[in-house]
Amino acid sequence: MAESLETDVVVIGAGAAGENAAGRVVQAGLDAILVETALVGGECSYWACMPSKALLRPGAVLAEVKAVGGAREAVTGSLDVSAVFRRRNSFTSDWDDAGQVKWVKETGIGLVRGRARISGERAVDVSDDAGVHLSITARHAVVLATGSAPVNPPLDGLAGIDFWGTADAASSQEVPRRLLVLGGGVAGTELAQAYARLGSEVSLVARHGLLESYPRSAVDLVAKALEADGVKIHTNTSAERVFEESGAVVMELPGGQFLSGDKLLVATGRRPALQGLGLEELGLDPKGLATDDSGLVAGAGNWLYAVGDAAGKVLLTHQGKYEARAAGAAIAARAKGEIGFGAPPPWSPYAATADSCAVPQVVFTDPEIAMVGLSPEQAGERGIRVSETSLPISVAGSSLFADGYEGWAQMVVDEDRSVPVGFTFAGPGVAELLHAATIAVTGQVPLDRLWHAVPAYPTMSEVWLRLLEKYGL
Repeated sequence: MAESLETDVVVIGAGAAGENAAGRVVQAGLDAILVETALVGGECSYWACMPSKALLRPGAVLAEVKAVGGAREAVTGSLDVSAVFRRRNSFTSDWDDAGQVKWVKETGIGLVRGRARISGERAVDVSDDAGVHLSITARHAVVLATGSAPVNPPLDGLAGIDFWGTADAASSQEVPRRLLVLGGGVAGTELAQAYARLGSEVSLVARHGLLESYPRSAVDLVAKALEADGVKIHTNTSAERVFEESGAVVMELPGGQFLSGDKLLVATGRRPALQGLGLEELGLDPKGLATDDSGLVAGAGNWLYAVGDAAGKVLLTHQGKYEARAAGAAIAARAKGEIGFGAPPPWSPYAATADSCAVPQVVFTDPEIAMVGLSPEQAGERGIRVSETSLPISVAGSSLFADGYEGWAQMVVDEDRSVPVGFTFAGPGVAELLHAATIAVTGQVPLDRLWHAVPAYPTMSEVWLRLLEKYGL
């Protein structure tokens, strides 16, 4: 017979979003239990954000040094691949979650290892290979923070190939001599550049354009840099089949073109990981859930929440943590009778309002693309009357940052309210400009007030003044 437990909140998934949800309810005085089948800390800590950015950073630093006269003359070698991997491994704690487990326990959160399945209202069964070993009842809420899973294309021959997913590429201990990358999104583009700078001959194949959801002027800078790193880019084309031949992976493109590599990386997107959780028995679709801004799942009563990638709104770690904080605050407030179960007020502690209008995102290639808010096209689809102001990043701060600096900036303004609703920056080091833009969009700062935010001289932030001046202020 399975052991049984009772707690206030059960959180399924101990990744970044799950940890934040559990941490917020415990901070508010409730009890919480995390259920995790893999490593505590989740994909971002071990197979995604942290290791992939750790692979990218050494190459970016080396390129940055070579872009500054007086420093480039001191560079006599190339990247030390073994040292890059050792540093990357340190960020994953060598795939050991002891440190994360320690934080969970010190925070006062319970931890149960195993596979979770919802067995009824506020009820979760946890099993291992031997079967169900624990049944947990939640007094207030169950939170799904199960992350996402890769989506592989229906490509002829793929099932018979030993290929990499993004997790494999981010955690590999060796550099393939030739790497084929299928997918031109953020993950595919970042990893293509990382491995090119580590010494691979990289070919990237994208069904559509490179980084399709970002402004073309920004993407053109990234494409130019990838090509300079030796990446061969094939856009607006689909692989027709893959097969192995003489120890190599061969990809056939339309028109009889063939690409060969020693390893194939498939980076064609992700979906919420909701399979096997028992959602069908609740009348819910495991292909995707509808949630309000507090994370409350529609059609499941007032006890089931979904946050992070599991909610399917914005598949970004920082946004998942934000959703989890809002959900945790809402759960605690509802448990105490402080708020009801209706839609929470926008911009309150219980609502992830920014999901719809102020999502910051960075492509950590070199150059970087940093974007927040709405593009002109997205704003138009919402019926917002906008103007677009864009220009090269050419200020004293960028000239000091690198010789021959190339960058681009864009501001999107709601003309009826005279507030910015979107910004994009492209260029080396621009990710550090993003939070100021996020504050401007989230705070709906009027342009005539933003004009008084004087950028320090000489910094890259002078581009803010240039955008406002070109706009007409």
